[in-house]
Amino acid sequence: MLSRRGFVSCAICAAVGMVASGADAVAQTPGVVRTVLQKTEFPGDKYVCILMTAEFDAGLKVARHTHPGVESTVLVAGGGTLSVKGQPDRVMAAGDGFQIPPEVPHAFQVGSEKVRLAITYIVEKDKPLSSPAPE
Repeated sequence: MLSRRGFVSCAICAAVGMVASGADAVAQTPGVVRTVLQKTEFPGDKYVCILMTAEFDAGLKVARHTHPGVESTVLVAGGGTLSVKGQPDRVMAAGDGFQIPPEVPHAFQVGSEKVRLAITYIVEKDKPLSSPAPE
């Protein structure tokens, strides 16, 4: 059975997955606001670059997940703890950035204030942008 937090985290992954599958609108989840700023397809049929902003409410846990490509993120405001498989947890603050290689499980625990992110994904365009990863 899913806890409320687990349900919200799964809903976040599902909402993000709609973006890469070609949906023009991004479904919104309580506590999360995502805005796709631009989407550019690379020459050929394999990859797409998605530029977006995201805001997460204070205390929100983004469940462990993966992407079918590279995620590059900069924290614009707020902070939290980034957990990446095979690495020690990393406390992040506004101005910090990180990159996650393709298919590497990661999670983010938002701190005591809302976090705002600027994110660029370069991903395989026919796959969901985000997929849940086991803990």
